[in-house]
Amino acid sequence: MGIRKMHIKREDRVVVLSGKDRGKIGRVLAVFPVTNRILVERVNLMKHHSRRRDQRQQGGIVEREVSIHASNVMLICPRCNRQARTYRKKLETGFRVRVCRKCQEVVENQ
Repeated sequence: MGIRKMHIKREDRVVVLSGKDRGKIGRVLAVFPVTNRILVERVNLMKHHSRRRDQRQQGGIVEREVSIHASNVMLICPRCNRQARTYRKKLETGFRVRVCRKCQEVVENQ
């Protein structure tokens, strides 16, 4: 089993399609292609209880983002500002880019 191609990349804006955070919009912080999961800013928050390690550090309850499956999010096109499916297209220069199916614009983040 190899690393899968992901339809979502880091720094993309996405909308959550299912789960307890359905409808929320966030920025992708990290992508994990091996497990097909992504980490979205301020989505799927869980409480983590941290212990104090030494005198200077403070313990307590911290809220952190937990990864969600990539199939539960959809990319928001930066051009038309709507959620849209994408397809891959090869340019004359040889680069493969993602293209929005609604507005036919390249959605790669520079």
